[in-house]
Amino acid sequence: MTASTDLAPPPTTRTAPVDTVVPLRRPGRWVSAALVLVVLAAAVRSIVTNDAFQWDVVAEYFTADVVLRGLGTTLWLTVLTLVLGFALGTALAVLRLSGNPVLVGVSWGYVWVFRSVPMLVQLLFWFNIGALYPTLSFGIPFGPDFVSVSSTNLVGPTAAVVIGLTLHEAAYAAEIVRGGVVSVEQGQVEAALALGMGRGRILRRIVLPQAMRSIVPAAGNALIGTLKGTSVVSVLAVQDLLFSVQLIYNRNYLIIPLLLVATVWYVVVTSVLSAAQYYVERYYARGAARALPPTPWQRLKGRLR
Repeated sequence: MTASTDLAPPPTTRTAPVDTVVPLRRPGRWVSAALVLVVLAAAVRSIVTNDAFQWDVVAEYFTADVVLRGLGTTLWLTVLTLVLGFALGTALAVLRLSGNPVLVGVSWGYVWVFRSVPMLVQLLFWFNIGALYPTLSFGIPFGPDFVSVSSTNLVGPTAAVVIGLTLHEAAYAAEIVRGGVVSVEQGQVEAALALGMGRGRILRRIVLPQAMRSIVPAAGNALIGTLKGTSVVSVLAVQDLLFSVQLIYNRNYLIIPLLLVATVWYVVVTSVLSAAQYYVERYYARGAARALPPTPWQRLKGRLR
């Protein structure tokens, strides 16, 4: 008797599970990353080892009293301009969204004018406002004047800077706020009105929380732009950060290291503001996704584990 070979078990072959995904190999990514790291390392080495940068002078003047006073002026100008600019910009955005054609036209005209004129030109106009209007009068329009004030010395350099930066910032803030409000779907407002909610409560509980997701990134960019834009006030002899280092290198002629002092301070403050913007955006992102993305610190701890 011979055994039948039909009943013999088939040879076993090992196959990968169905749910196993084999990642696609991309060697070009690693090659390009290596090239970028090499170029970056060469640039850093060139900056650190170049004696012309005079890093010892940078370290000497980095915390000088005049530099810190200029940094303080830059910071309070930035904060004051942002607060006043967004307050005025929010009012302009409300006018633009209203149904009154006169208010809409006024808001649109303001934004058009102040976005068209460069910031430096606006500052020079406000600084020389006394040449345009030697006397400011308050009274009934097209009627008698009650009070008249000479404007020759009324607007000094600091006042001109605050007025010019605020009016310039308000034009951009109006569009930022309006864009955030418009980004909220109108159907949600209509549904809230159908439920009997008032417009004030709808604005606080429905419109603004969702609009802030669009407003915060643009407002963060505006804040950083305002911080760097305050450097133009040095033309009016307002002692900000840039003007402070200019005062020093006009005496010792160490132009490059002192410009690096201002550059490093701008980078430090901008980095702090960018980190704050990240966490504010993360706060207002609640509810937009099932889970918030991990923070950089959380990603680092996860990789170390």
